[in-house]
Amino acid sequence: MSIRDIFPIDKWNFRSESVLTDLPPEVYELLMAHREERKYRKNEILFREGAFPSGIFYIVSGKVKKYKADKDGREQIVYLAHSGQLLGYHAVLSEERYPDTAAAIEDSTIAFISKEDFLRALDHSPLFTTRLLTALSHEFAVLVNNLTMFAQKTVRERLALQLIIVGEKFRIAGEEGMPVIIDLSREDLANLVGTARENVIRVLKEFKKEGLLETRGRKIIISDINRLVDIAGQP
Repeated sequence: MSIRDIFPIDKWNFRSESVLTDLPPEVYELLMAHREERKYRKNEILFREGAFPSGIFYIVSGKVKKYKADKDGREQIVYLAHSGQLLGYHAVLSEERYPDTAAAIEDSTIAFISKEDFLRALDHSPLFTTRLLTALSHEFAVLVNNLTMFAQKTVRERLALQLIIVGEKFRIAGEEGMPVIIDLSREDLANLVGTARENVIRVLKEFKKEGLLETRGRKIIISDINRLVDIAGQP
């Protein structure tokens, strides 16, 4: 059974890797011709909020968080991205500074694509342009849903919802029906839910007692996705 049979995952998750799927070879080559790949260590910064963009980033492998930080340095994670996805193109398209900071959450390989190559590929492909506009529209809808979640849901409901979303986001293709395993620090999970680390640990213990999940170190193994859906308050 797919998660989509019991939960409207597309309201909460956007996948920008579909932007590059089956692009004409000449467009893909324009985009990737001069890319510069490098290894990023866990917690290493790709770009910082307020900086001017000189290009975009393509995640070859690994995972990245985008977040806002308050004056005390506390993070609010606004998005988690994984291999195949693009980052930073919003700022390039709007010709504005980066609105948030991006950092690797595990050792990752990430390619930098210059602004010039990115805009050149857009100029040569109406399909690429249309897909980016569709991705931006979907992303906006997801962010609106997230704002509503923070305003209306309890910590318990928000954590259940984020476990569903993160589990689906990082699921490997072809693993439908397999146990969902989430490998994310409690600090990052708390920053994603919008609460203190202690609250996340407490609610995870509750979920564990209720048989919804297991933990192995920092890994979370979902045992009862249907109950999580019930708690999250989704149809």
